[in-house]
Amino acid sequence: MTATPSTRLPRVRASELIGRGWLNTGGRDVTLADLRGKVVVLDFWTFCCINCLHVLDELREVEERFRDVLVVVGVHSPKFVHEADPVALAAAVERYEVHHPVLDDPELVTWSAYTARAWPTLVVIDPEGYVVAQMAGEGHRHNLEVLLEELVAEHDAKGTLHRGDGPYVPPAPTAGTLRFPAKVVALPGGSLLVADAGHHALTEVAADGSTLLRRIGSAERGLVDGGPDAARFSEPNGLALVPEHLRDALGYDVLVADTVNHALRGVRLADGHVTTVAGTGEQLMVGAADNVRGGGTGAGYDGPALDVRLSSPWDVVWSAALGAFVVAMAGNHTLWTFDGTRLRHVAGTMNEGLLDGPGADAWLAQPSGLSVGPDGRVWVADSETSALRWLDPADGTLHTAVGEGLFDFGHRDGRADQARLQHPLGVAALPDGSVLVADTYNGAVRRYVPPADGEPAGAGDVTTVARDLAEPSGLLVLPGGVAGDGGLDVLVVESAAHRVTRVALPAGAGQVVDGGAHRTQRPVTDLAPGDVLLDVVFTPAAGQKYDDRFGPSTRLQVSSTPPGLLLDGAGDDVPLTRALRLDPAVGEGVLHVTAHAASCDADPSVEYPACHLNAQDWGVPVRVVEGAPASLTLPLHG
Repeated sequence: MTATPSTRLPRVRASELIGRGWLNTGGRDVTLADLRGKVVVLDFWTFCCINCLHVLDELREVEERFRDVLVVVGVHSPKFVHEADPVALAAAVERYEVHHPVLDDPELVTWSAYTARAWPTLVVIDPEGYVVAQMAGEGHRHNLEVLLEELVAEHDAKGTLHRGDGPYVPPAPTAGTLRFPAKVVALPGGSLLVADAGHHALTEVAADGSTLLRRIGSAERGLVDGGPDAARFSEPNGLALVPEHLRDALGYDVLVADTVNHALRGVRLADGHVTTVAGTGEQLMVGAADNVRGGGTGAGYDGPALDVRLSSPWDVVWSAALGAFVVAMAGNHTLWTFDGTRLRHVAGTMNEGLLDGPGADAWLAQPSGLSVGPDGRVWVADSETSALRWLDPADGTLHTAVGEGLFDFGHRDGRADQARLQHPLGVAALPDGSVLVADTYNGAVRRYVPPADGEPAGAGDVTTVARDLAEPSGLLVLPGGVAGDGGLDVLVVESAAHRVTRVALPAGAGQVVDGGAHRTQRPVTDLAPGDVLLDVVFTPAAGQKYDDRFGPSTRLQVSSTPPGLLLDGAGDDVPLTRALRLDPAVGEGVLHVTAHAASCDADPSVEYPACHLNAQDWGVPVRVVEGAPASLTLPLHG
């Protein structure tokens, strides 16, 4: 959003905030009238979405800087069925340390009133109650601060700005040994090390899963190396034991995916010392040309580990076949390898979706759990597509075992190509070649049995082996963990219950559940049959210009489900406008739109200008209706 009034949206009164209820307000409802005199930023989010979590982090310092004049209101508009559960939402608000009021909008009433079409979307309302900006996606902190500075100056001069506290009321603190734990590994001595994300620490517990032995990390959010009391993490998630033969050479025993710090950390178990071993602490923005500190271009550039920017690494696992750790980079939908000194991008184009094939061409969507099978396959819990996928280390190709796409999910067992998961975060390969999945939003552990030799890929089988768990996010098959009946003993990290639970899984198949298949329900946009103009609106911020140093500064990709909905206009091109032609015989479907736009400081005297890449994926449900609008406008930024 540029800071000049000429590029603001037309003055339109903001719609009232309507939903099921409020969080972080001490039990009271909040109206726009209560917020008059403040600059208001509505953050439309859903707690499954990594881009939404990035925006929460971007907003923390903005909220602090403008604390007496700004009120951020989170409008939680869920994608998955589980996210519409008010208990799950309250847990997520606590988990992610959301320090502003949150409107629970399960029916997407307020979402629709503000014509939001993507998670996340920011809407800025001035102190007089008018909408002045709307921007989709992440990476808008700089532009938002420019706009806030202008609005504060303007309304301070007019006398319409009211300084002071907003309506936020912090919830009562909770205490316990663990707080929103994520993953767990077994240590050589028999104890367990837990990624204690809510405490921003690693917690070592006894084999019973609950007796506290020690903490590694000060329990304060931050990126600080040092001993166990001084070191700081920020929502650590993934853990991997370093192979014994590499521990002395590397100088640490456990590799940690320190998610919100965009870093990998090494932990020496003897004294709990923590060292940053990969990442700069800055987020890799999709398409950024300066992704490697000190040189190199392109998001897939291989580089020295401490010079490469990462994006929300969520899990790590050692692959003997690759001779490196595999890193699930949830923040930009990719897989990387880390050999102890260098990082290499191995799969994912950074587009969000489900597309198999060579790693360089494949699409993922928030890969969040990893495990290596006995045959060397790297199994991936691809959370936003509710999919179980695997990487072939021999040729780098990506394959899908279970899952359909970004908006298809459910709790359905049976043949793999008909089975459905709901936002899985964890995975554990078993010695017999089958795979356990922590099916997080279904509160279940599922088991996938691959097809027998000669059967088609979709002929694998999915069953449910444990239910009624509280957001299971990590799995650990206990060493030698075969129960007396031939089953397995598995530790399940129940993140929302703040505990690690031992579950005895029976031998053979589990029960077959059919809780149905679902598609994400979002308001449908009516469009005219035939020719439709798609316009993605982007304006560089004040003092910036389009960045074309490394080629075109914009990119627009368009496709549809079903493909026949688009008679013309599908494909990849530079301009942010596209002439589409919709088939009235198909009638309805989803338009998939991905837009990128890069801008840099325009001052020619700046030798190394700061650059910003804005990127967003939209899935817009549409219905072809005679007399409907013949244009579709999507605000990337502006």
